[in-house]
Amino acid sequence: MNTIVTNEKNMNASKLDANAENNRTIRREKINALIRYVVLILVGLMMLYPLLWMFTAALKPNHEIFTSMSLIPKEWSLDGFINGWKTGTEFTFGHYIINTFLYVLPKVFFTVVSSTIVAYGFARFDIPWKKFWFATLIATILLPQTVLLIPQYLMFREMGMLDSYLPLYLPLAFATQGFFVFMLVQFLRGIPTDMEEAAMIDGCNSFQVLWHVVVPVIRPAIISVALFQFMWSVNDFLGPLIYVSSVDKYPIALALKMSIDVTEGARWNEILAMASIAIIPSIVVFFMSQKYFVEGVSNSGIKG
Repeated sequence: MNTIVTNEKNMNASKLDANAENNRTIRREKINALIRYVVLILVGLMMLYPLLWMFTAALKPNHEIFTSMSLIPKEWSLDGFINGWKTGTEFTFGHYIINTFLYVLPKVFFTVVSSTIVAYGFARFDIPWKKFWFATLIATILLPQTVLLIPQYLMFREMGMLDSYLPLYLPLAFATQGFFVFMLVQFLRGIPTDMEEAAMIDGCNSFQVLWHVVVPVIRPAIISVALFQFMWSVNDFLGPLIYVSSVDKYPIALALKMSIDVTEGARWNEILAMASIAIIPSIVVFFMSQKYFVEGVSNSGIKG
């Protein structure tokens, strides 16, 4: 009898010790999670502060911008948005926004189409010297783009394409962005070929398989490619600076640069106001496609 009582006491003590250990583990996990969230929030605020400062500085008078680091203006003013939208030219800032989309949208379209076709060829077909051509493609990613500026400029000048948007998006029709091709190839390598083989047995040709079978499966990666190209193109300054010379064809980047007068005091509230407007399309597009963007990047082997 005493042995049974002793065993019960030992079991109860073991249960109490196990419960206490579980409670300590749960408490430790909560503390660790709290610390992680606090650190992430602080780092996030540090990263967002310049962006928030830009938005709020656009609502300040010009003389207050560099006298205070506060996000809350002492004196609220919409003059930056009103005068900045008018710009100092005969065109409004909306005209330059439209100009930007006139070459950004074709650039995104050609990038997606050409990169998808080339990536499908590398991932699914046994072409002669396949490894050599793929290694050459990867080598182009490592090549600085500034090396190509002079020969490309001379080439487009001989073709009579200067002062137009053609040099900005026409090369993308030939899959010149090796990074995006590599990204899609990595995505395709992780997808089984069963559905494609079944479609070929049913009589589909390669382009039908690509359009009806492959493209729906790799849609997250394609959206990631489109999003990357959209954000990079909207923020591009060097390309339009080299090939576009007419003010009426200027995109957002050149219009903002034109607003900065080196001989007189720059109206920074107007510049920051228009920069705030210019960044809105990228933010909206990113949040609309955030789900597919994260899935596409994580499944393509390009992890941060």
